[in-house]
This record gives sequence, structure tokens and C-alpha cells, in this order.
Amino acid sequence: MRSLGPVALVLTALCGPPCAVRQASAHEAITTRLTWTRNVSRIVLNRCAGCHRRGGPAPMPLTTYEEVRPWAAAIKHEVLARRMPPWGAVKGFGAFRNDPSLSLPEIAVLSSWAEGGALEGDPVYLDPHHNHDHAYPEPDPGPVRFAVSGRVRLEQPLVIAGVTPATGLKAPWLQLTAHLPDGGVEHLLWLRGGAPAAARDYWFLRPVVLPEGTWLLCEPESASVDLRLAANGKGIGP
Repeated sequence: MRSLGPVALVLTALCGPPCAVRQASAHEAITTRLTWTRNVSRIVLNRCAGCHRRGGPAPMPLTTYEEVRPWAAAIKHEVLARRMPPWGAVKGFGAFRNDPSLSLPEIAVLSSWAEGGALEGDPVYLDPHHNHDHAYPEPDPGPVRFAVSGRVRLEQPLVIAGVTPATGLKAPWLQLTAHLPDGGVEHLLWLRGGAPAAARDYWFLRPVVLPEGTWLLCEPESASVDLRLAANGKGIGP
């Protein structure tokens, strides 16, 4: 018997058997029990509305069902391609405290909801709207940076709190690894699509200790990053 993949299992658990099909329009069938009020709104308000709000930097607000419904198909495609929320760092290659990207279950909910008819649902399940008028505070970057381009050997130990890639890299990827004296490897950052067009900081979940003799490798050769050194060796921010 063929086993189900992880996303299929998530969808099966979330959706259950498809509900009775009824027509939402002449061309659209309802094939899911997922709704905006009960399942989708919390994801969108927590993950998207920080930028997609009135007065925010994104081109359209996504804080109500009426605002989101016309974009349901586009949202599905963007989250499946991991273009939204914009982040770029590959999951599992470094762990970051300011990672806004969606988990696999969240992607499964959004795509299944859009594919299944994008129902609104009962308003009784809708949480109050979150206030995104102010950005979440970022750690204080501190004054000290350590530039890395190509292959660099550390002449003294470093404790790093994050990485800031240089902008303007034309290569389709960027990768930063630390090769430790004991033979271990710390996978620090891997970006799809190269460095971001605008400056972005990637803050580690916990400060990373790199001993003397560590080789830092930033690829491709044209790439460069700034390591954000931890304040007093204890990390930056709260």
C-alpha cells in the first residue's frame, strides 16, 4: 500500500473527507471544510498583515475576508513557491529568531483553502483583528561587524548573533558555512535567489560560538556577508 507524504497527511488531518460539493459560482466548487474565520485568518493576520495592511509597505491590505478573497489563488501560488512571506533562507540551514516564513502545515491550510473554494465561515470563530501598526522590535545590532568574502580563517574566537548579506549579488544563491577545527560544520545561512535586494538581517535563534581556527566559507566567490558580533559574547537583544 502506497504511503502518504507529509503534506498529504497534514491535509487529511486538517480537512477530513471532502464535504458535500456545492457551487459557490458557476465555475467553482466547494471541496474543503477549511474556512477563513476558523482556520485561515489567524495565519494571514499573524504572518502577512504586518506588511499587508492599510498604510503598510505591501501593495494591498489582507486583513479581512473581503480583502483576501480576490487574492486567494495568488496567495496559494506565492506560498507554495515560498515567495511569500519574503525571507529567502532555506529551512533547516541555520535557525533564526526573526523567521517569518510559513510552516508546512500553514502552507497546507492556505493552499487547500484556496483550492477548495475559499469559504468565509461562521464569524463566531473570528479572532479580533491584530494591530500591526508598529513593527516588532529587532535586536540592537551593535557596532561591531566581521566581513567575510570567500574563504576566511579566524585568528581568534567569535560569538556571532546574526548575518547580514551584502546586497546586489547576481548569483542565484548564497551559502555561508563554518568549518570548525574539530571537523564539524556549522550551516549558518543558505539563501535562494542570492542576496536580497534590500539589506536584511538574519538573527540566529541562539548566538553561534566559532573557535579560533574556524574556516568561514562564503559562496559563490562574488558573495560577501557581515557577521553581526554578539555584544560581550552573550548575544544581541533580549
